[in-house]
Amino acid sequence: MATKKDTKAKKNALLIVESPTKVKAIKKFLGSGYEVAASNGHVRDLPRSTMGIDIEHDYEPKYITIRGKGDVLAELRRQVKKADKVYLATDPDREGEAISWHLCSALKLDEADGKVQRVTFNEITKNAVKEAMKHPRDIDMNLVDAQQARRVLDRMVGYEISPILWSKVKRGLSAGRVQSVALRIIADREEEIDSFIPTEYWTLDVNLGVTGEKKPLVAHYYGEGNDKKDISSKEELDAICKDLKGAKYTVSDVKKGERTKKAPLPFTTSTLQQEASKSLNFATQKTMRIAQQLYEGIELGKEGTVGLITYLRTDSTRVSDEAVAAANDYITSNFGEKYLAEGATAKKSETKIQDAHEAIRPTYVDHTPVKVKDYLTRDQFRLYQLIWRRFMASRMAAAKYETTAVKIDAGKHRFTVSASKTVFDGFLNVYTDDEDQIEKNVLAKSIETGTTLKFESFDSAQHFTQPAPHYTEASLVHDLEALGIGRPSTYAPTISIIMARHYITKENKSLYITELGQAVNKMMVEAFPQIVDVNFTSNMEALLDGIAEGDVKWKTVIENFYPDLDKAVKAAEEQLEAVQFEDEVTDEICDNCGRNMVIKYGPFGKFLACPGFPECKNTKPYFQKIGVECPKCGKDIVLKRTKKGRIFYGCIDNPNCDFMSWQKPAKEKCPKCGGVMYAKSNKLVCGNSECGYIKENNK
Repeated sequence: MATKKDTKAKKNALLIVESPTKVKAIKKFLGSGYEVAASNGHVRDLPRSTMGIDIEHDYEPKYITIRGKGDVLAELRRQVKKADKVYLATDPDREGEAISWHLCSALKLDEADGKVQRVTFNEITKNAVKEAMKHPRDIDMNLVDAQQARRVLDRMVGYEISPILWSKVKRGLSAGRVQSVALRIIADREEEIDSFIPTEYWTLDVNLGVTGEKKPLVAHYYGEGNDKKDISSKEELDAICKDLKGAKYTVSDVKKGERTKKAPLPFTTSTLQQEASKSLNFATQKTMRIAQQLYEGIELGKEGTVGLITYLRTDSTRVSDEAVAAANDYITSNFGEKYLAEGATAKKSETKIQDAHEAIRPTYVDHTPVKVKDYLTRDQFRLYQLIWRRFMASRMAAAKYETTAVKIDAGKHRFTVSASKTVFDGFLNVYTDDEDQIEKNVLAKSIETGTTLKFESFDSAQHFTQPAPHYTEASLVHDLEALGIGRPSTYAPTISIIMARHYITKENKSLYITELGQAVNKMMVEAFPQIVDVNFTSNMEALLDGIAEGDVKWKTVIENFYPDLDKAVKAAEEQLEAVQFEDEVTDEICDNCGRNMVIKYGPFGKFLACPGFPECKNTKPYFQKIGVECPKCGKDIVLKRTKKGRIFYGCIDNPNCDFMSWQKPAKEKCPKCGGVMYAKSNKLVCGNSECGYIKENNK
């Protein structure tokens, strides 16, 4: 039986969340015994005007109230005074743990007196919230310290290195512990693409008539017998075709088999960002913003506000038993028992940082996309549908294919045909991607070993090997995760920052480094190689995980990092004393005041500006000559940029001359065909694909 004191405590409980959009729903779940308020995210942070870290006194951070949060804190203090119990229900991750800790300090709450406790829930549903309230705990200082360490490390890097970028490149630029590595990864890929030299190869298909069939069977050249052979030139192709003249085409082997395609895992933050980018063309930042809306709650008519998905920042593919049971019931009812997965579909997490969470999944499987569509915006619906389908697919049986592999011999040469057909669609019933081709090249039933086929014609084609593709947001997130750079919460802001700084630009889906990005990356690689080293950054993430797990002291990580950074900064300042990217005087005369104009960096790269600013504000485009004549008109080739900042080479006489190239043209012409040669790493390559001339570039 509850005492009067217990009853009073329940009626005077205050629960603090991060987002105001959660307040209404959670208040409804908890009832009249609770007040629910929001902190609107972080309330304290390091100051903007100084580093905010006391280097001389054990690297202690100096936190201040964030500007604009005074009124929020004043209201929270007023509510805390009236409450007998305070529950801190900020987001269930390191960042949320740190916000709860900062709230304790800002609101003068003392965990020792038993008045304040921490609660976390992975989804905004009545059951999840009520269950969380049964298991309050103390603030996890390991998670807080991991967040503090990340914040302090990032502040040190930004505060120490950014001023060097301001003085040597352009004011307003920034360096970051993770963003600088991401920029380097993109820059390295661009360099790899620019230096790639294509290799010629040919494909040969034969069209064969099958008795009783209207359509010919298309077989692909394999090689000689069991030895696979690539066709590297037209001469080789002609020799093979000549050798095959009059040959008899006979099926030498037919092998049937079965292939299964496993259901995909439910989404993690990384895989959701990748799939939303590929399938929906969403930027990572947009994906996270919309997922946040779905997590915090959508007004579903009479149901009120309902959180449609679980927490969106997670590395885990784990799913609760309750969610598995609900999914299994839905699949059995709507598809039949044969569509149920045989066992659990979950991947063991390689990191432990977010494994307390589940995968990203719908909170209620009965909230089908069709059922909630009318309450969602178009983009909310598309993302929710992707999450719902992916989760349901993860609980479904594998797809099964019947495969057939055919070998066709003609003299010493061999051609092959492979085909597959779906015998059970399994999870493909609800979820497919570009790689899921249900039917491929269905074979005629009359094909069997010993069958003679009639030659009809050859189809041949010339190809060239392709370089690695330009990064997209999806592939960059994939590689950042694979390399251990950053964490789920950092991918979207990292990409957004380097895009906002104009270090990279996006055209269609591809990411390209800008001239400004090249300048920043060059300086970072030369002056701060450790900061932009992938392995160093990955090892630092592992140390942050160690802090979160209680195995490493966060001050130890800081005190081992800062002296090396400080030393590198001092060395860079000395080394870069003579380096000057801006204010290089040119022969170009200002039309307004007659001064010699200087080169400066703008958001998209170099431009000419009058040194008499602000009295004279004249600017001009800067066209950097590369010392090569235009192959079309003989005038100068200059370095140019697209409207979004991507670098290319074009004729200075544009629009009268339309020559342009993404590759840098060379001075000399091809000695073999007279075509344009392009500089690729230490080689010069003819741009005429039919020529293919290559020579060493001694520069």
